[in-house]
Amino acid sequence: RPLSILTQRNFSLVWLSLVLVGIGSQMETVVLGWFILTLTNSPFLVGLATSTRIAANFLAVFAGVLADRMPRQILLAIVEFIACIVSLVMVVLIVTGNLEVWQIFALTLAGGLARMFHMPAGQSLAADTLPQERVSNGLALTNAAMNISTIIGPLIGGWLFQMYGPQGAYLLIAILNFSGGVCALMVRANRFISKERKESVIQTTLEGFRYVKREQVLWAALLVAAIINLTGFPFHTTLMPIFARDILDVGSTGLGGLVSMFGVGALIGSIVLALLPNLKHTGVLLILAVCVWHGTMILFSVSSVYLVSLAILLITGMAFSSTLVLIMTVLFRTAPPEFRGRIMGLRVFAIYAHSFGSLHSGAWASFMGAPWAAGINAVLGVGLTGLLSVIAPRLRKV
Repeated sequence: RPLSILTQRNFSLVWLSLVLVGIGSQMETVVLGWFILTLTNSPFLVGLATSTRIAANFLAVFAGVLADRMPRQILLAIVEFIACIVSLVMVVLIVTGNLEVWQIFALTLAGGLARMFHMPAGQSLAADTLPQERVSNGLALTNAAMNISTIIGPLIGGWLFQMYGPQGAYLLIAILNFSGGVCALMVRANRFISKERKESVIQTTLEGFRYVKREQVLWAALLVAAIINLTGFPFHTTLMPIFARDILDVGSTGLGGLVSMFGVGALIGSIVLALLPNLKHTGVLLILAVCVWHGTMILFSVSSVYLVSLAILLITGMAFSSTLVLIMTVLFRTAPPEFRGRIMGLRVFAIYAHSFGSLHSGAWASFMGAPWAAGINAVLGVGLTGLLSVIAPRLRKV
């Protein structure tokens, strides 16, 4: 049974670690965006803050090499403990009254430097704990963990910000990151261990690039990941606080409700895929999921009624999570275990496109409003995905 893998000790520990840290990350997404917006009243700076979280992702290819060379549970724990320390520093600065806007950006960048190791270590570690035939179910369940985080995190973050201010939210974020690190340390995974290598980190990284270059399915899936980070992710990270305040006229709690409903849809999509015993036609389904995701962005941009917007976000979330699960399924089914860390490093590198997406989305929202920014992103996302499906026909045949 697909869900039976949650009873396996090692996988369940990885899953729990991802849930705890994911809740903290989603809390930070809402709290950071609302905090910057209330401090500066600048949609552009909201986009810049989101961009700062992933500004160091161009180094992610090296993070993937480390995930292939060292115990992944140790790397995962180190990352989560560093994120805990960064959040505690933020709490201290807020409570003492010494926090300035530039310090928020500096701490956000520091957290992003640690976070870029999280996906290569966490997703690869989850796959290490499972037999090959259960990997697709495991990936869907790890994605469901992130979706659960997207439901719970924004609600808690928005409520804590309203009741106790940003310091209350960041304190809980620190506790969640620490708990996730403890869970990671308890994992005992049997994985492919490469023989002692004489190659340098650069040589090992280039080996990964050469492997991806030879596999059309891999580079096409990674380009899809880059496209959705450029056009899709800014919708619920950068633009959602602006929609909440300027279009729907709701506060931080209402913003939390919007992002949580997005998470509910994402969880539904992940569970549906997790229950499928043998997922087929993943390439075609991936392209369709991207198109549905971006199509609902246009519908959301023309809504000014909160309940209607919530209903649209339910569908958006389903398409969002389906896209992520299908990308990961294509990558892990194609790449052998010894390349998983480097492939996931390149997957995280693709997230760097989110940095540019957040910047241009914040700029468009400043000059033309959030609805226009969402519409431009939607059209761009569908167009680029359609072009890629023509350039890389093997993706449609996976």
